[in-house]
Amino acid sequence: MQLKNYYWYFQKAVPEKICDEIVRYAKSIKDQMAVTGDFKEPQTLDEIKDLKKKRDSNVVWLNEAWIYKEILPYVRRANENAGWNFEWDRSEYCQFTKYSKGQYYDWHRDGWGEAYKKEGDPSNGKIRKLSVTLSLSDEKDYKGGDLEFDFGEIEPSKKRVPHKCTEIQSKGSLVVFPSFIWHRVCPIESGTRYSLVIWNLGLPFK
Repeated sequence: MQLKNYYWYFQKAVPEKICDEIVRYAKSIKDQMAVTGDFKEPQTLDEIKDLKKKRDSNVVWLNEAWIYKEILPYVRRANENAGWNFEWDRSEYCQFTKYSKGQYYDWHRDGWGEAYKKEGDPSNGKIRKLSVTLSLSDEKDYKGGDLEFDFGEIEPSKKRVPHKCTEIQSKGSLVVFPSFIWHRVCPIESGTRYSLVIWNLGLPFK
């Protein structure tokens, strides 16, 4: 798919007090080890080691209406402003993520070719189309942890130079991008980075 814009960002769009409230609320809930589409809940030490070669972070799942109300208008604006105009009608649970020193998420895509197969669930038959990442930490609170994109269609390699998304380093800034775009979160060098991710679903592309 040819794109004019690979991502669309809004700097300091969400008020800091809202960001702080999301962090406070998420911290009141017990977190869990983050997994990927290739790994379900790891059961053995070897499975945990394999998972952490790809992703090492802690997450909390949120489903609060006030969070969606704050963020989804930006997803709609980005979808229009970037010229994607993807059809979507549902959002998954919000993923609050904590990255501490040494933690990261290697190259991946949020969306995949096959639609969800969840009979009786509103997401059945749909795919992830638009991803949004909200920065909940100030850039002074951590080092490293950069969000990077690779705009190639195949899995990134060391031969290609990734694009660093510096526009969302400030608290309250967010970026929206098609869920099939390759991206990663680089290792945290110091401090802690908090972020919120929401995947937005629609019927498969025709």
